[in-house]
Amino acid sequence: MNDLDQLVGAAQADFAATATPAELENAKARFLGKAGQVTELMKGLAALPVEEKKTRGAEINQTKQRIEALLTERRQALADAELQAQLKAEALDVTLPGRQRGTGGLHPVSRSLERIEAIFGSMGFDVADGPEIEEDWFNFTALNTPADHPARSMHDTFYVDTTAPDGGGHLLRTHTSPMQVRYAVQHVKKHAARIAAGEAMPEIRVIAPGRTYRVDSDATHSPMFHQCEGLWIGENVSFKDLKSVFTDFFRNFFESDDLTIRFRPSFFPFTEPSAEVDIAFASGPLKGRWLEVAGSGQVHPNVVRNFGLDPERYIGFAFGMGPDRLTMLRYGVNDLRLFFDGDLRFLSQFK
Repeated sequence: MNDLDQLVGAAQADFAATATPAELENAKARFLGKAGQVTELMKGLAALPVEEKKTRGAEINQTKQRIEALLTERRQALADAELQAQLKAEALDVTLPGRQRGTGGLHPVSRSLERIEAIFGSMGFDVADGPEIEEDWFNFTALNTPADHPARSMHDTFYVDTTAPDGGGHLLRTHTSPMQVRYAVQHVKKHAARIAAGEAMPEIRVIAPGRTYRVDSDATHSPMFHQCEGLWIGENVSFKDLKSVFTDFFRNFFESDDLTIRFRPSFFPFTEPSAEVDIAFASGPLKGRWLEVAGSGQVHPNVVRNFGLDPERYIGFAFGMGPDRLTMLRYGVNDLRLFFDGDLRFLSQFK
């Protein structure tokens, strides 16, 4: 091996020992730089005879090309290594399962509404639905709450039409009781011929679940909330039937016979007498506490007249409960606002 082959071998070894582009450039300077070994060989050609200069010059040029080729090869190797390291650091593990779109579920209040409808349906109650923007007459006046009645202020009403100076117009319904009036009026019209002939009218049994609106917002109240009103009218409907209905309903709804129901005297314009309905559980975190869950009472004679019926012949009871509150009790939720915040972390628990 001549001196030029040794020079190429030395360059190859130095290049291979470099780990970074900077180190490679330093190694290049030792062979191809201004003071490099190949450059020094080129400078030594001046002292050689003409014929030998040509031969030696060709050999040195060939050596330079071989070293440059080794340099280019090492540059590419370092660049490939850097790229692989980057790809590895930024790599995505494509063997992991993809992120699937989550499946939805019924809102907990919707679950309660379906449960309420199913239980009352098993007792022979129809389910009525109606407008959320209601006429003042159906929302208040027909329910024995005229324009000057103080009970109106308790509702803190959202009015959407106040053109009528006597309190008429339209509003966001403050309860679903207007549907009792609408359903009863249609029922009476349907059986008008039988009523006129003095025959017994088929009983009215209906519940009206739906959204209602009042100016109220805290941990147990919302400006928009749900109510379920109920009505049972016939010739021989009494408070005994009311207690029986509530007892069966609450024991089925909470799937427990270990609860007690009591009625407390109260006041509602559309019932007389009126009563609040409380329940107490015999076990669990709410053991021994009386909880208000509904309002009820015998339908006021004025309301029966607004149905188009004779209050001396037809009697019955009405009630109203909050599905939101029942849902809180059923699932152990302590803040009503959680139902309407749209937080999937909360709602996903009820799938």
